[in-house]
This record gives sequence, structure tokens and C-alpha cells, in this order.
Amino acid sequence: MTIVKAAAVQISPVLYSRAGTVEKVVQKIRELGEKRVQYAVFPETVIPYYPYFSFVQSPYAMAKESLRLLEESVTVPSAETDAIAQAAREAHMVVSIGVNERDGGTIYNTQLLFDADGTLIQRRRKITPTYHERLVWGQGDASGLRAVDAAVGRVGQLACWEHYQPLARYALIADGEQIHAAMYPGSFGGPLFAEQIEVNIRQHALEAGCFVVCATAWLDKDQVGRIAEDTGGPALSGGFFTAIVDPEGRIIGEPLTSGEGEVIADLDFALIDQRKRLMDARGHYSRPELLSLRIDRTPAAHLHERDAQVPDQNARTVQDDRSTEAH
Repeated sequence: MTIVKAAAVQISPVLYSRAGTVEKVVQKIRELGEKRVQYAVFPETVIPYYPYFSFVQSPYAMAKESLRLLEESVTVPSAETDAIAQAAREAHMVVSIGVNERDGGTIYNTQLLFDADGTLIQRRRKITPTYHERLVWGQGDASGLRAVDAAVGRVGQLACWEHYQPLARYALIADGEQIHAAMYPGSFGGPLFAEQIEVNIRQHALEAGCFVVCATAWLDKDQVGRIAEDTGGPALSGGFFTAIVDPEGRIIGEPLTSGEGEVIADLDFALIDQRKRLMDARGHYSRPELLSLRIDRTPAAHLHERDAQVPDQNARTVQDDRSTEAH
């Protein structure tokens, strides 16, 4: 029988600081390690911070904030990812975390998955940024749209409104995920957004027959005021729902809807079998001859090279000579 101690972490970034936020995340991993947590999920793009400015500013006005985010974003690999890897290794913990990833002049909404030995075993980019996010992030491909074997079981990851894409979710369901990391930004969207998150993650747990560990970020009053001042926009609020859901769609423990903290719960994998005995969407309850999903997991490349091969005249002459001698 497998039981995994998991934590859904609601945490604030150190606003505008990659180094500060990484340090805070590393400290939280160490704290959770002392509590013998084996798997932890952190919020969407919490390093260095979610681009809240894009929700309240016009495209013309957001150049300054976009460039600041680009400057503070994470490259993979880097000293920052090494620091998280080391913390995960020391805590013997599998860690899912969202980052703004810089690749050249483009930022991506990226989910990183570190195994308990510190190895980075998945780097996936959000397939389609949502609404205002398209002015900030590039599009990912489907190469990371898969569940991955980790020390705690088979883990899948999606970010925010990717949970509204049933085919993306089914890709992970069909890939046999046992634990699903759901990441959301938090601190905007209001109470309705929090209610929608709850619907998202409980429905996925039911359909997948898996555990969902969901993390949203928190902004304190001073951070909300700072963002409003820097963007000239309204004060952001709401949209917090950090929780853990079992394969029956039940919330385990008390969700966090304000403040920093974490929800910690034991994930008993026997519940997966109990759920799938009745409804296994990748097994006896599926009809692949009627309904199936086609995925192109080929990594998207900007260059496709084909080298022209120049015939080696000397090699051809030698070959011809050998053929003549044989006759």
C-alpha cells in the first residue's frame, strides 16, 4: 500500500525579485521536509511572480513591466533551478513549481518537476496562454503533455485554464497519472475564480481517478498596493483556492482561501483503485475504437536542417575497382 504525504503551498512571491522568491521557495521546501512531506506543489509562475500587470494594463502601457519580468525570469538550467534541485534533494521531496522561463527574448509559463534526488524530470510549457497572458508568454508545445514517473508515483501537471481543455486533461488521464499538479496564479479574478478552480480540480480528480494537489499564490496588502501603483490599475483581489482532492472528488482537509500556508494530507493510493474499479477512463470505461485522442508530442523546433551530401569521388572509385576485381 502506497501513502504519499503531500503539500499544496499557498505562498507570496518576493515581488519583482527572482533571487528573493527562489530563496523563499527553497526555505519553504526545507520547512516541508522537516514535516516529512514527500511531494509539494507551488503556484503558477510564482518565480519571480505572475504577470498581474497584463490583466490591468493596455498593450501599449505594459512595455516597462514586460521588460522587468523578462529580466527577472528564470533560465533552465541555471543557478536558480540548481538551488531548487538541491533543496528537493536534501528534503527527499518531489517538487512541482511554476516559473516564468526565459528563452532568448521570449518568456514562457513553465512547470518544472524535480524528483526526490533533485533531478529535473519535466519542463513543460503552457500550451496556450490565456487571454491577457498572450501579450506576455509564448506558446508551448505538447512534448511535455505527459505524466512522468517520480519517486512518489506518476505525476502530471497543468496550469490554470489548461484545465478547461478536456483533451489536454485526457492526455494525462490516458497516460496514467496518479497525482495531478494543478497550478493557478491567485490574487485576481475574485470569488468566482476561486469557485471555478474548485470545480476544475474536483472534476479532474473524478475523471482521472487521481489525487489533485492544487496551489494558488497569495499577494499581501502591500503587494497589491504596489502593483496598483506601478500599473495605474485597480487593486487586485480574490481567486484563492489551495487544496488537495482525492479520487472520489472529495476535498481533503480545509482549503486555503487567504494568507500564506499549506494544506498537507496523506494520499492513499488504495483510493485510486477503489475509484477505477467503478470508472477507469483509460481502461474498462473507455471505448478507444469509438473515441480516441491523437497527440503530436514532437518538440517544436525553429530550424529543420537538411545537409546536402557531396559524393566522395575517391570512395566511389575504390568501390568501382573492387567490383571490377570481383568479376
